[in-house]
Amino acid sequence: MAEIIVYGIPNCDTTKKVLTLLKENKIAFTFHDYKQAGISKAKLEAWCKKTGWETIFNKRSTTWRELSEAEQKKVTGQTAAIKIMMEQNSIIKRPVIEIDEKLITGFNKTEITKQLNLKT
Repeated sequence: MAEIIVYGIPNCDTTKKVLTLLKENKIAFTFHDYKQAGISKAKLEAWCKKTGWETIFNKRSTTWRELSEAEQKKVTGQTAAIKIMMEQNSIIKRPVIEIDEKLITGFNKTEITKQLNLKT
């Protein structure tokens, strides 16, 4: 079976949906809580390499809206985005799901069920 790691925040609704889906289907996974464990620069760089930083960096989040306009204007590339994501991990799109070498961002039930060969 695939190694599955779910990255997120336990009280996030979309993270809860993924955790519930995995538990209901009796799929083993590891949960990585950003608030407790943080996130490494190397992990963020690896994700950005796979999907592009714009996919991981959530400009629709409350955290983004709470940044000053000057701080927002500084986020013009991957380096600046990673710096903010490390400082304020709530700005990372949730959840991020690693299934072996594959990466799914956000709650996309169709993609998750496809990757895990679940019956719908």
